[in-house]
Amino acid sequence: MAISVGRSVRRSAAAGVLAAVAGCSALGSSPSPAAKAGTGSTGAAFIGSTGAVSFTIAATGDLLINMPVARQALADGRESGQAYDFRRMLSKIKPILGAADLAVCHVETPMSADDTSISGYPVFNTPHELADAISFAGYEGCSTASNHSIDRGLAGVDATLAALDRVHVAHAGTAGSAAEGVRAELHRVKGVLVAHLSYTYGTNGIPTPPGAPWSVNITSVRRILADAHAAKQSGAQFVVVSLHWGEEYQTQPTPLQQAQARAVLASPDVDLILGCHAHVLQPVEKIGGKYVIYGLGNLLSNQSPAVGLPAKTQDGAVLKAYVSRHGDRLLVDRVTYTPTYVEIGRYTVWPVAQALDDPATPSGLRSALRASWQRTQANEGALAGQPRGALPEIVPRAAWAPVLRTFDRRGSGQSAVGWAPAAEQTLATGGQLR
Repeated sequence: MAISVGRSVRRSAAAGVLAAVAGCSALGSSPSPAAKAGTGSTGAAFIGSTGAVSFTIAATGDLLINMPVARQALADGRESGQAYDFRRMLSKIKPILGAADLAVCHVETPMSADDTSISGYPVFNTPHELADAISFAGYEGCSTASNHSIDRGLAGVDATLAALDRVHVAHAGTAGSAAEGVRAELHRVKGVLVAHLSYTYGTNGIPTPPGAPWSVNITSVRRILADAHAAKQSGAQFVVVSLHWGEEYQTQPTPLQQAQARAVLASPDVDLILGCHAHVLQPVEKIGGKYVIYGLGNLLSNQSPAVGLPAKTQDGAVLKAYVSRHGDRLLVDRVTYTPTYVEIGRYTVWPVAQALDDPATPSGLRSALRASWQRTQANEGALAGQPRGALPEIVPRAAWAPVLRTFDRRGSGQSAVGWAPAAEQTLATGGQLR
């Protein structure tokens, strides 16, 4: 497996290319898209060096561009002078992504090279301007392996990757050539090399393009472990695996998801799993000291009760993993989430807690945001018999009221952003909003 370094522009930048072919590692020299853009390297803070290593990874769910979403992007484009413009839709989460050291998205649908024959479900063809919005929002990389990856064949794969390359966003999971198929997305984050791998359970019965088995990564635990091992052997110090898996609209992980998570995380070469596909949020679980985020929900889509689907399909989250060094290992210390909600019609992605605390938020939207908050607390709840895997990054002031009263009575003086048992108990029962 060859490893190309992708863009990481916030705290650090791309540097060099590492390669490992047939189990042997070697230094490469081909520039990554970020290197072509003129970025430079930063001083390394490798695992064996002294001093603390600490960074954050933010991840979001499905970018599922149904036709109503594309039509709104067309309307927005008329105002901004672009053919299609998705940037406004993601603008409210841009500061949240910008606060992370590395942000990764999930591109579920293939993009069009020239914006002709735009289509939605069941065979997608998304305007390539989606890539501009991804870059605008602050993502450094995206997983692209999904059940819709090859809806438009190899041409769709090529167009998607070209669109992301154009805006210097790295990608993992699909490839336009055999050589690209053995590369892993890799970022330098505060001196640490973070690899990102991506796989999908299948492609809706569409066969891979003739002669191009490398066009999309199909899930195989054996292959995932081999790829992760190659990445670590080639210099990666932290490996993130994105999996397109699970049962649609089901908030609990399936037995297969849980079995695959245990098998993958048992390897010393895999450090974190990010899940997508279910279109609803699923819990976070800690397995053997490592985390699996089973389902990130929808970030942007038209799914909602208006089209006969559960309201929870409008809920998503920005999951944030806090990584630090423990001896000679990098581990995720904790996972938090910032709930999001898609407003159908304008397709604005709202950060729920922040919107509820903002007096400028439209009054007609507040009840939907409150309901979304409650659903997310339930869906991110613990698996049966296990401790809660994640807690909110930010909580609406109304939800904190009973907790703050408890703190006041105890005279603890603890900040609301410190997770006291009283706070966790309140949130575990839904963080009731007034």
